[in-house]
Amino acid sequence: MILITGAGGKTGRAVIKALIARGAEVRALVRSPSQDASLKALGAHQVVIGDMRDPEILARAMRGVAAVYHICPNVSPDEIGFGRAAIAAAMAAAVRRFAYHSVLHPQIEAMPHHWNKLRVEEMLIGSELSFTILQPTAYMQNTLAEWDRMLGDGVFRVPYPVETRISLVDLDDVAEAAATVLTGDGHIGATYELVGTPALSQIEVAEAFGRALQKDIRAVAEPVEAWRARVGAMNGYQRDTLTKMFQAYARDGLIGNPNVLSWLLGRPPISLTEFTGRIARGHA
Repeated sequence: MILITGAGGKTGRAVIKALIARGAEVRALVRSPSQDASLKALGAHQVVIGDMRDPEILARAMRGVAAVYHICPNVSPDEIGFGRAAIAAAMAAAVRRFAYHSVLHPQIEAMPHHWNKLRVEEMLIGSELSFTILQPTAYMQNTLAEWDRMLGDGVFRVPYPVETRISLVDLDDVAEAAATVLTGDGHIGATYELVGTPALSQIEVAEAFGRALQKDIRAVAEPVEAWRARVGAMNGYQRDTLTKMFQAYARDGLIGNPNVLSWLLGRPPISLTEFTGRIARGHA
């Protein structure tokens, strides 16, 4: 049995699908009871409902599992606390394998959610667990927040300069790599960067969607203040943290190398051209 924490988000669901495809038994830990049915429909054998900060919930979720894939809710101010609790519970349950969903370049202090993941990595390295750390770059799927605008207005909008270069990865490739680490041998003690593309400018990203949709798509830089004004559903921590991330992107980009992911997958990672083509065909 493999436990996925934070299983209700897009990453958790993708990892569950990849594990089920390999015949693994999966237990999902989620906070909301409303996710129970959909996770079971996805293939999860068991669903534990409760807060990751609750030691009793974590103990129940960890009981009898051979491996854990720990995913903290996205841009959470409790990343370190969740990580500390998950590591302690895994040690208490004598879990044999613990994989942590980190992020590419967690050592960048200017991005608080990256920096917090580095603190969890540090705790994991100092623990007695047999661990693997996965560090994915930004998902290709994140670009789909602009899908309707690309279709309607031919605009791909980003809150940093359009020349900013960012390496991307398909979430499905991340999930397949996670499944490989969780079910295969030889990955204990490893830290793997999961990168699918060279660093691409936002102009190149817009052009890739344009080719797939057979229409002109142009990249447009949105002032970060305008972005902050239109994301009212976020809390203050999320808004401030993502603002700092966009500012760090504007300064340095987010640049990685696909070689490690290619080795893990045994094939080249999904390219942006393949991803945009898949999305366009699904829309047709």
